[in-house]
Amino acid sequence: MFFRWDWLRPVLTAPIVPTLGPVHPDALTVGVFEDTLRAATTGGFLPYDKDRRWGGEKNEIVLRGDVVHQRERTLVPTLTRRGRSTVKVFAYGHHSNVVDEAAELAAKLAAMHDVVNARIVRPLGPETGAPRGTRIQLQDFSARPCPEPGGPVRPVSDWPTAVRETFASFAEAMAADGLAFLYAHMRAARCGPVLAAVEDDRIVGAIGPMEVRPDPIGRPQLMPQYFAVLPEARGRGLGRALWRAAMHWGQTHGAAYQLLQTEVGGSSDRLCQSEGLLSLGFSHTTHA
Repeated sequence: MFFRWDWLRPVLTAPIVPTLGPVHPDALTVGVFEDTLRAATTGGFLPYDKDRRWGGEKNEIVLRGDVVHQRERTLVPTLTRRGRSTVKVFAYGHHSNVVDEAAELAAKLAAMHDVVNARIVRPLGPETGAPRGTRIQLQDFSARPCPEPGGPVRPVSDWPTAVRETFASFAEAMAADGLAFLYAHMRAARCGPVLAAVEDDRIVGAIGPMEVRPDPIGRPQLMPQYFAVLPEARGRGLGRALWRAAMHWGQTHGAAYQLLQTEVGGSSDRLCQSEGLLSLGFSHTTHA
């Protein structure tokens, strides 16, 4: 075993695992970190990797030979061979100089691997004042019921053909939010159902895909979704209706929880906070 849990656990201020992203606090074990090292040798997906559902190959791996693991700090570098490629160093530790050490390592590895982009990922605890970056939030489906919101939201497949055909233009308009990627997988029938909001017989908002898969300790987790509403349709409660419909779907399909990542201060962040989700911490990414 490479990682010492008595060294690593005290510096895990937020439940973020390199190459995997957020995990439930109950599933945050030394075994999950060890799994990322084993996956680096194969380049494949771990059974509980959320990206596995998209198929293909795992693009991000841990640079296991360059991990720094000491009593008060752990630096875990990863390499993504996609686009212009990126080296990221996950900086776990309470001392302020851990960021400087991570930046030095990221710059060195970027040069070694001929990579343009070098980043530092700094997990921060939920008590962080004036946080930046993304907030990790937990929706616990055992805590309270998630009733169906009603209104103009239903699975895309349940809308009339003429309405379903408007998803193409909606996806193109919201490509920056991942909807074009999602639409490609919908057309290939390679993902779960997608919920859509409709106004004037056209799709103006969507959330999906809706899928439940086991987490590292076998509990059913509602997978993350792409979520977007056209700018001209915002401010009328459609985003909240879509989100509540997604939570209703997850609860009725046996999910125990969902983890969400929202940009601090953004509309989705404000929505989740107003819906009473539990903040588990933050992830702040900077240039090395």
